[in-house]
Amino acid sequence: MRDSLVTSAVPPLQLSSIDIAMDAPESRSSLRGGPPASPASETPSLDAASSPPQTLRSRRSPPFSCGLPFSVEPVLFLSMFSLALQMPLCTQYLWDRISADLGYNGTRGGGCTNHTGPPDPLQKEVETLTAHWSLYINLGGFAVGLFSVTLLGPWSDRVGRRPVLIFPSLGMALQAGVYLLVMYLRLPVAWFLLGRLLSGLSGDFSAVLAGCFAYVADTSDRRSRTFRVAVLEACLGVAGMLASIVGGQWRRAQGYINPFWLVLATNLATALYAYLFVAESVAPDKEARLFSAEHYKAVYRLYRSPGEQGRRAKLWLYAVSLFVVVTVHFGAKDLYVLYELSSPLCWGSALIGYGSAAEHLTYLSSLASLRALQVCLEDTWVAIIGLVSNIAGLVIISLANTMALMFTGYGVRFLAMATTPVLRSKLSKLVDVSEQGALFASVACVESLCSLVSTGFFNSLYPATLHIMKGLPFLVGAWLLVIPAAIIGAVRCREVDRDYHLFSVADRLPLFGMHRSS
Repeated sequence: MRDSLVTSAVPPLQLSSIDIAMDAPESRSSLRGGPPASPASETPSLDAASSPPQTLRSRRSPPFSCGLPFSVEPVLFLSMFSLALQMPLCTQYLWDRISADLGYNGTRGGGCTNHTGPPDPLQKEVETLTAHWSLYINLGGFAVGLFSVTLLGPWSDRVGRRPVLIFPSLGMALQAGVYLLVMYLRLPVAWFLLGRLLSGLSGDFSAVLAGCFAYVADTSDRRSRTFRVAVLEACLGVAGMLASIVGGQWRRAQGYINPFWLVLATNLATALYAYLFVAESVAPDKEARLFSAEHYKAVYRLYRSPGEQGRRAKLWLYAVSLFVVVTVHFGAKDLYVLYELSSPLCWGSALIGYGSAAEHLTYLSSLASLRALQVCLEDTWVAIIGLVSNIAGLVIISLANTMALMFTGYGVRFLAMATTPVLRSKLSKLVDVSEQGALFASVACVESLCSLVSTGFFNSLYPATLHIMKGLPFLVGAWLLVIPAAIIGAVRCREVDRDYHLFSVADRLPLFGMHRSS
């Protein structure tokens, strides 16, 4: 009776404001000791909290049901396998074709040697032309993919996720087919651009990535979603590592054509699996149109609508942080093969495959370390530790002139991929359940833009700075990673100050004082 009188004496506005502040995503994590919840879960029903979202949607069964405890994980695994198998081989093929056209045989005739003298002018020309053609091919594909992914992502909210898993896989298979024609007929390497554009029009790998994460959001509840996302992240690392080892050894034994036949078959198998075994998670709207400005507006409204506790500002800040982290990741990844092919390292296809496998191994090591560090640290500090690991590894790689030092740089980056899942998690907790589809589309758009910017920036910076310092692009990437570290730390400090102010206000309320005295 005494507590009820005190409660009625407190103005309703004060209690409401305190409840809203205490229900902020980061505040709930610190006050209750549990994982932070999204704004949409402030007042969840029992059914919504315990059942996955697909119970509220009409799910169409695929032609066949495999009965296995996974759904889209094989789609992402196969797509990543084909991409990781194709990318290093494509760069090496460009190097070999340009070297043959210019009469450079450094890797065979001793022109590429481990010495510290002035570089071979012909080798420098081969490096420059290879970097420029990689720039033109990737720039064209990513520019087209930037618009197609933004279109396909919101469209999948209306027609379902299956088309976004099938169409990009067919587009990547068509790209592999064009590459095979170039190799069989010895066509000019400019034809690679046509295959890249065709893949970009279908959405490319970014559309598959967005569709898989959106599918997991559709078919999982909040308790299991983090684990499902972690499994998807692990698929990226395992598939990339396996493809890197297989690709390097296979190319050394049989050349380029047979591995690219596997790329073609893998992409066709991905599309076939998605059609036969992946059930639809969204009730399709038969009147939905693909070419509509509403799809772009859905993404635009996500970052323009105001929200509580600085929601819009946090969305922009975390999106900028994700942009910088992924841009540096893609940019450095594009240069690893070129850096390892030329002097003083002069690696062959086998060592390049092992190096690429070590780079992909960071997906698994980062996820394992993330799970372990979450026991004693908040996600914010895990992300900052991951950035420090990434910065240190890039600095070592920029100075690497021996195989041991290069692999040391890869090893120091064992936590480099821990930052990305933390940023995605923070972004997802800032939006409502009904906005998750638009969020994943915008994240895919950011990643496509990262690929576009990183390809243009790093592939242009590398040949321009060869005469200054060969590893300078990696140092530039390390400096850029200071920006997201500062943003993430500043946002967290601001939240700590807000929580302190919240408790100070709470102590002055009669309700809290009565509980303390009783």
